[in-house]
Amino acid sequence: MPLRREARAPMTHWNAAEYARSARFVADLATPLVDLLAPKPGETVLDLGCGDGVLAAEIQARGAAVIGIDASSDMVAAARARGIDARLMPGEAIAFDRAFDAVFSNAALHWMRDLPAVFAGVARALKPKGRFVAEMGGEGNVASIVGALDGAFRRRGLRAPKLWIFPSPEAAAALLSRAGFRIETLELFERPTRLPGDLRDWLEIFAAGYLALVPEAERRTLVEEVRAALYPHRFSDGVWTLDYVRLRFSARLRQGDDAHPPAASITAA
Repeated sequence: MPLRREARAPMTHWNAAEYARSARFVADLATPLVDLLAPKPGETVLDLGCGDGVLAAEIQARGAAVIGIDASSDMVAAARARGIDARLMPGEAIAFDRAFDAVFSNAALHWMRDLPAVFAGVARALKPKGRFVAEMGGEGNVASIVGALDGAFRRRGLRAPKLWIFPSPEAAAALLSRAGFRIETLELFERPTRLPGDLRDWLEIFAAGYLALVPEAERRTLVEEVRAALYPHRFSDGVWTLDYVRLRFSARLRQGDDAHPPAASITAA
């Protein structure tokens, strides 16, 4: 059966309670990133893709003032319940101008469809010489899951969408440079990640954009197909371990005429 035209994945709608129950490991593994940020009393930090505010609260506890933004109203409400000044705002349309000493982001950038616009907005939001500290999925992240999902879609005569953007270090470096940043650290590293529960939970949260493209009656079957394909390789001693690959960087806004470039001057790598 010939493949049909690639479907466009819908935006994932996050459920804050479900995320806290099954995906808390995302924030738990981010302590090294907060340490890299090294927030100081008196600083103002923007948490880009703040989710339910767990890491924003950690940054705030270290003395910095924090504003969080997220594209999910449910996550924004959960962050506000933690006492975070959280605002509903997509990363592609950051509405701040030279307001922050630092922008921080964990496990959010790979969900944003227009990274050039995001990085340009980050640059505009920072004060002169401000820093951008982030971690996201990098090239090869969850490759086994992507492959299994692609296979499940092909068996249905469909071409799987691209739900995530996992850039190479070279692509990320080019985007940062074009947005006016000088890179201080940038690393791509494997981080096998143990899940707290079943792979089904991960798929229902993180691959919801894939599942939404098949009829509701087929979704459970598709999940079970993916689970069966990955079971021999990713399940051992009662635990699922996924092939996470992370891209972590720290960059500082350059001084001079090329800092704070207009969004129109940024092109995708």
